[in-house]
Amino acid sequence: MRKLFAALMLLSPLFPLAQQPISSEQIDSLVERSMHAFEVPGMAVAVIKDGKVIHSKGYGVRSLRTMEKVDENTLFGIASNSKAFTTTALGILVDEGKIKWDDKVREYIPEFKLYSPFVTEEFTIRDLLTHRSGMGLGAGDLMLFPDSSDFTLKDILHNLQFLKPVSSFRSKYDYDNNLYIVAGEVIARVSGMSWDEFVEQRILQPLGMTHSAGSFDRVKDKSNAIDGHARVDGKVQVIARSSMHLGHSAGGINSNIADLSKWVIMHLNDGRYGDQLEKRLVSAQVHNELWSPQTILPINGPTTYNSHFAAYALGFGLSDVMGYKQVSHTGGLEGMVTQITMIPELKLGIIVLTNQEEGLAFSSISNQIKDAYFGKKGTDRVTEYHLIRMAALEKDKKLTDSIWNEINAVAAKSKSNDYSAYLGTYRDPWFGDIFISIKNGKLWFDAKRSPKLTGELFPFKGNSFVAKWRDHSMGADAYTIFSLDETGKAVGIKMKPVSPLTDFSYDFQDLDFHRVQ
Repeated sequence: MRKLFAALMLLSPLFPLAQQPISSEQIDSLVERSMHAFEVPGMAVAVIKDGKVIHSKGYGVRSLRTMEKVDENTLFGIASNSKAFTTTALGILVDEGKIKWDDKVREYIPEFKLYSPFVTEEFTIRDLLTHRSGMGLGAGDLMLFPDSSDFTLKDILHNLQFLKPVSSFRSKYDYDNNLYIVAGEVIARVSGMSWDEFVEQRILQPLGMTHSAGSFDRVKDKSNAIDGHARVDGKVQVIARSSMHLGHSAGGINSNIADLSKWVIMHLNDGRYGDQLEKRLVSAQVHNELWSPQTILPINGPTTYNSHFAAYALGFGLSDVMGYKQVSHTGGLEGMVTQITMIPELKLGIIVLTNQEEGLAFSSISNQIKDAYFGKKGTDRVTEYHLIRMAALEKDKKLTDSIWNEINAVAAKSKSNDYSAYLGTYRDPWFGDIFISIKNGKLWFDAKRSPKLTGELFPFKGNSFVAKWRDHSMGADAYTIFSLDETGKAVGIKMKPVSPLTDFSYDFQDLDFHRVQ
């Protein structure tokens, strides 16, 4: 392992190690235990307290392929933690008088259109940022996930009108990525710069985030970057890198804990930065707005930290934890998940970046560190969350095993299958065409615009099949249910994920295919 970054700060008489409720050695042990429990090849963890970085260290390896070590400068995709950069960029434009939070989106993007004409006309910049559009969880994300689709910004703007709402406008929280893409386009049209250029020039460069970029493609030096990993057929392995060609304003930034510590310090100082906090990225008024509740989130039952309220702000999640305000967000892309947590009253920030798809790994670290600062004794978040994860995996395995047992039983009984009624081209208004064909004697699914969505269809029950994608790293096998006309010919297809652990961005349930050929 590399030696601890900012060791001089830890030895400073102003911030002696003994005064901290959790030592760097204890954090080292915590991270190593979490990596082992959740099979995470590499992590980077930073702790910021009272304006100083008191812990900043990489653990494990960037890639199981190269076995090179993670350090404080190793780049990770921070995924949806990028959303706060988008809202902060908009805040800069608010400070400059170029936009207002409640300006209508169509003032800047006239072609913006949602399912409801009323909602389209009323939709504001604030609405783009607060997950209260009325569309369902992850609606339209199949235009972005799995990585490799050919959808463009123009497609996103056009296809939003076909995504049917599941709740009334501004009544309910449902997380959305596509509207943050639209928010990025507002920045581009107002500033005359691309979202990437604006964020890099107006946020990353002033803060001294010299290794970070708006997307992996824009990273100048890629020599110290992770590979993504996922559990594939029971074994953690390197998976294809997410290129994130579209949607940088929703999740494109690549950064490291050294750079992100500067971002956190700025936010913990209400938008101020510099050696003496003499500079401002955003005004105090704008910063207060970024951290003000916008959309209420439900609190169901007892919580880890006796939380009574939760809300989504502008690119940040808010909750009360042990009587303190918590500001946080998570992020996830193929092969990596991240978390940034801030407790403003304690001047405490925690950053955890990982190169595996296990959210409970970062939670075990962030929450154990929080426990120390809250004076909460006797907890073991690694063991607690590992047991939760194992129980979820066991439950999921029983479910999926039972389904595949039924599929195998169907296959054993069938001497021959006539799939001719299902063959053809089907179209969804926003996702486009798919092809159902025979390949090497097997019924096959291919998405025209998302080449990773290709795989065999296995007969299940009646007119329903299960699509097993060729790329097993997605963990997103899907029911494929055909509807038939009076002659027995398939005329439509509905889909939904098989496993309850499937990432919500595989929003198969939003698809409604009709035969076109």
